[in-house]
Amino acid sequence: MTEAEQRAAIDQHRVDLCFVRLPLEQEGLHLIPLYEEVAVVVVPRDHPASLFPEVSRDDLSDEDSLEGFEPGEAMDLVAGGAGVVFLPQSVARSLSRRDLVYRPVSDAQPTRIGLAWLRDNPDELIEEFIGIVRGRTVNSSRSSRPPSTPSSEPKSRSAKRTGRPRRR
Repeated sequence: MTEAEQRAAIDQHRVDLCFVRLPLEQEGLHLIPLYEEVAVVVVPRDHPASLFPEVSRDDLSDEDSLEGFEPGEAMDLVAGGAGVVFLPQSVARSLSRRDLVYRPVSDAQPTRIGLAWLRDNPDELIEEFIGIVRGRTVNSSRSSRPPSTPSSEPKSRSAKRTGRPRRR
């Protein structure tokens, strides 16, 4: 979903949890910051910037920046020579094409990614997922699942892999 849709999807209960790009209006939400993502510029394959491992915004100051377009539409415009587009690396990677390349932008602010959900949604599965995100395991004291017992564990690696006992 687009950045513009992420808060509405949560508020309208279309999703229980959402990986979001920050900043995001946080009133009524729980939010766990997760990581930062590198900003890249997408250019045609034969563009001079494609020759460098990374570029700066200053290197691209003479280029038309295609802002305000949906990423897929912007990629089409870049391919047609209308300008360049700045995107988070994962978006550029997911829309990659043979006729375009992307390069990290050394002086661009990274995009921050977080996990958001409504404060008034006490679903047990959400709590379990949040526990996993925070690194808790089934054997943690805050997990809602009972800890595993030694008798429920497979006796050997082969038994675990194949479901059959190991031959001796």
